[in-house]
Amino acid sequence: MEFKNSPALILIDIQKGLEEVDYYGGCRNNPEAEHRAADLLAIWREKKYPVYHIKHDGNPPSPLSPGTPGNDFKDMVTPGDGETIVEKNTNSAFLGTPLHQMLQDSGITDLVLVGLTTAHCVSSTARMAGNLGYNTFVVSDATATFDTLGPDGTKYEADLVHRICLSSLHREFATVIESDILIPNL
Repeated sequence: MEFKNSPALILIDIQKGLEEVDYYGGCRNNPEAEHRAADLLAIWREKKYPVYHIKHDGNPPSPLSPGTPGNDFKDMVTPGDGETIVEKNTNSAFLGTPLHQMLQDSGITDLVLVGLTTAHCVSSTARMAGNLGYNTFVVSDATATFDTLGPDGTKYEADLVHRICLSSLHREFATVIESDILIPNL
């Protein structure tokens, strides 16, 4: 793994409203995802690498609606001074936001994605990042998702959904990697 410049850490939707498991369909996998993201955030801060916090502003009655406690970032990844916050109201951090222009203006070509949820905003952001030409990495143990209902009502367990989403991204839009493989290469 090789970075062309200082990689940007993109923390996607690590917000308090995503603790409302019932709203999102039941069980969630990888309960340590936010802790792995916080570990990576600490390393990025120590190395003074660029950090972008993505915040989903959901439409009511979403637990992520602006003005509700669920819209707040989880305490373990609260943005620090000088860290960029990008607000969005779609599933991709690029769609309808200035993120792409900000990254271009800063000369950033390498992205490391962490956050919630693998099946939705992480996947959408990774796909767009890959299509935009970024050297993109998705950290598998710093992402998580919820159980999903198929169109026929079949329930798919969160861990299976997580693994399938990561498999769909790997080598097509991003490199999927675990944090213990990523960290020594920073």
